[in-house]
Amino acid sequence: MAIAIRLSRGGAKKRPYYRIVAADSRRARDGKYLEQLGVYNPLLAKDNPDRVKLIEDRIRYWLGVGAQPSDRVLRFLDAAGIMERTARNNPKKGEPGENAKERAEEKASKAAEAEEAKKAAEEEAKAEAAKPAEEAPADEGAGENEATGSVKSDETADAVAEASTEAATDASDAESTAVAEEVNEGGPPLADDAPAKEAEDKAEG
Repeated sequence: MAIAIRLSRGGAKKRPYYRIVAADSRRARDGKYLEQLGVYNPLLAKDNPDRVKLIEDRIRYWLGVGAQPSDRVLRFLDAAGIMERTARNNPKKGEPGENAKERAEEKASKAAEAEEAKKAAEEEAKAEAAKPAEEAPADEGAGENEATGSVKSDETADAVAEASTEAATDASDAESTAVAEEVNEGGPPLADDAPAKEAEDKAEG
């Protein structure tokens, strides 16, 4: 029969109270035990002497017959100077589990995507800011050309209108003259032709 020195839970719900016992290692934790070797009250402060009480001579007896203390009881025995506890090295202690690793990777991935999106937005903003500066001279030139073109078109329109007006006036004058000549045909010369007629008569005389 393998003997273990371990804790056996008692007390009430959410108010634990433990006995330090020597028991058959095959029995349930809170089952029948061989002998009580002390008590442990976790509700008391760590510096309270009543937090852990040990019956040292009985503990030494059971250790002498091959009883093996649990890790928690061994801590108590080491603190009391009864049995030295060998320091354990657990390289995986504190290492996150698989789910925690996945969450960390997902978080890092999202952070990287956000950083890339931020850089892309900054570059796009810079490109947008640079565009108006480059296109401004072209726009100014276009404005000047449009203004010049409008002035030229206005001048051309004025010239065409003036020429049309002159042509219309000449045509009207010519038509009026023709009509007057037809009316006065065979009669006295028109008033406009009188000076010319007088000049011809004087030249002949």
